[in-house]
Amino acid sequence: MTESTPTTDPHDLAREAAARLAELTGVERHDVALVLGSGWLPAVDAIAEHAGAEAVVEIETTDLPGFSPAAVVGHSGKIRSIRAGDRSLLVFLSRTHFYEGKGVAAVVHGVRTAAAAGCRAIVLTNGCGGLKETWSPGTPVLISDHINLTGRSPIEGAHFVDLTDLYSPRLRALCREVDPSLDEGVYVQFPGPHYETPAEIGMVRAMGGHLVGMSTALEAIAAREAGMEVLGISLVTNLAAGISGEPLDHAEVLEAGRAAASRMGELLGRVVPRV
Repeated sequence: MTESTPTTDPHDLAREAAARLAELTGVERHDVALVLGSGWLPAVDAIAEHAGAEAVVEIETTDLPGFSPAAVVGHSGKIRSIRAGDRSLLVFLSRTHFYEGKGVAAVVHGVRTAAAAGCRAIVLTNGCGGLKETWSPGTPVLISDHINLTGRSPIEGAHFVDLTDLYSPRLRALCREVDPSLDEGVYVQFPGPHYETPAEIGMVRAMGGHLVGMSTALEAIAAREAGMEVLGISLVTNLAAGISGEPLDHAEVLEAGRAAASRMGELLGRVVPRV
């Protein structure tokens, strides 16, 4: 492949992005990746504080091949490399969503870049609607499993990947050591960008779902394909459609994240260095 030939294979593109990441950050290999979802942005400084960060380098996502600018309010189009003890953390302050229409490969490009950069574990976070009325806005919930309603997969061809224990029981147990009050539930990814109808929430309840959102499942599949251990954490930002009787609003998502920033930052800051 010559320099003038664009890379079309998504795995090759991820390796190119990882190589450029190493150049820009001066970190040859990262250990753990975090993807911060809607409402989680205010927690990023707290993560560095509680993780005992010794060095922080921040770059634009668009400095790396294959990444697009952040397209959603509440996401920052930046990537941080954080050195905490003997671990190098790679923090994505935004993600590409399926509903942006850029294709599944673009949605999981950050995950594949993290894997190519050396990460053996990844923490996927999101802001979501909750089906349990006891989950008030700002409640963190561990993802125990997911249901993918996008009708798509990041894996192409006859490459069969086992998802039985996709969301690591070990990492969930580690989180509960840090915060024994943490609950867990099944996350359901809808395509978006519209919110779910009350009837769709009824369907989710019937099929065993507890959390609804527009991200995470496709990324988790790509992470498993890459051999990474996966921890998923949802921040309940509102009750799902039809439960409270109130209309849904993205501003609620951001406000719940601001209110829970300290708790989320402390949780991740204490858990991630131990992953």
